[in-house]
Amino acid sequence: MTRISAWVFAFWCAVSIAGSGQSKDDAAAQIAAEGQQAMAQGRMAEARISFEKLAKLEPSVAEVHATLGAICFKLKEYEEAVTETEKAQKLKPGLPRLDILLGLSLSELGRFNEALPKLEKCFKQSADSISRRLCGLQLLRAYTDLGRDADAVQAALELNKVYPDDAEVLYHTGRIYGNYAYVTMEKLQSRAPNSIWMLQARGEANESQKNYAAAVDAFNHVLSLDPRRPGIHYRLGRVYLARFTQNQDPKDRDSAVQEFKAELEVNPSNGNAAYELANIAAQSGDREGARQGYEAVLKHFPDFEEALVGLGGVLLDSQSPGDAVAPLERATKIRSDDEVAWYRLAQAERAAGNREAQQKALGEFLKLHNLSPEGLRKPSGVEDISPQQLGNPAEQ
Repeated sequence: MTRISAWVFAFWCAVSIAGSGQSKDDAAAQIAAEGQQAMAQGRMAEARISFEKLAKLEPSVAEVHATLGAICFKLKEYEEAVTETEKAQKLKPGLPRLDILLGLSLSELGRFNEALPKLEKCFKQSADSISRRLCGLQLLRAYTDLGRDADAVQAALELNKVYPDDAEVLYHTGRIYGNYAYVTMEKLQSRAPNSIWMLQARGEANESQKNYAAAVDAFNHVLSLDPRRPGIHYRLGRVYLARFTQNQDPKDRDSAVQEFKAELEVNPSNGNAAYELANIAAQSGDREGARQGYEAVLKHFPDFEEALVGLGGVLLDSQSPGDAVAPLERATKIRSDDEVAWYRLAQAERAAGNREAQQKALGEFLKLHNLSPEGLRKPSGVEDISPQQLGNPAEQ
């Protein structure tokens, strides 16, 4: 049974006419029973026929019109759902969930101004999880259509909080966040097209689209206006590093090193820039330089998880690979879903002669590796950095 079907069935249970004592005769009772059975079995078209007959026999019974409204909603006949629900409200205003059904139906018809108060009340006050979820999703539509983007974001945040693992909720809230970001950038373009903030946004947009030449131009334009602006040399370094990964041109890697060093001159506390330099040293075979770089980062940022994993990798290649156990254990405690940390910890435990600990770490790695889609691993930092890479699992 789908969520909508389950909600309609629950709605019928709440307003059921069974035992109400309002049926006029046995014929009406039989029709009601047939309609209720059809609803329970998901045969909504048949249920509608039964309740339409019942509505003619029992035109003054609110529950009949309410149930017919719920059936029409399920069948996506929203005009009829509104009509029947409004009839039920006039007959018995206190009947449960009528406002919810009416709000959902009005929203489906695009009558968002009428639907909004009912959807807001349901989303804020309903104790029923299915009703609240349906109202929340419709609320996103209503706010967006009415141009109330900030309210849509707030509703999306609340939906994510209440339904954190719901795929449909994640999809729709993701679209809300993306739309809000777009609208905000459009406003920035309109209000301050030549500002340093617009140039920085343009650089970041080009970087995300892998238009590296345009990104370099935009970030350099920012630096021409504000040579000591924090973070811009770092962004340039990241662009050059991405282009090096794509084209393997050593000039791009050298440019990245220069930009990360320039960032540290502007902002010595930029741990990400220092980490990237240590990473480049490790990838270039400068193990001692990498070790010193990672250790320097960790001196100031002891919970920098990727740096701990990087240091562990360097120590694994040293004459004392068992020394990698300590930083890698700390990394797995900070971020237990990092498969690279577990893989390297398994290697370190083997080097230290800890067979049982090795098997435990290897088990954690395999569990994560089998569950994680290829290529979806992200670094742990708030800002984007180069994540540590997983070696060939067969090496273990």
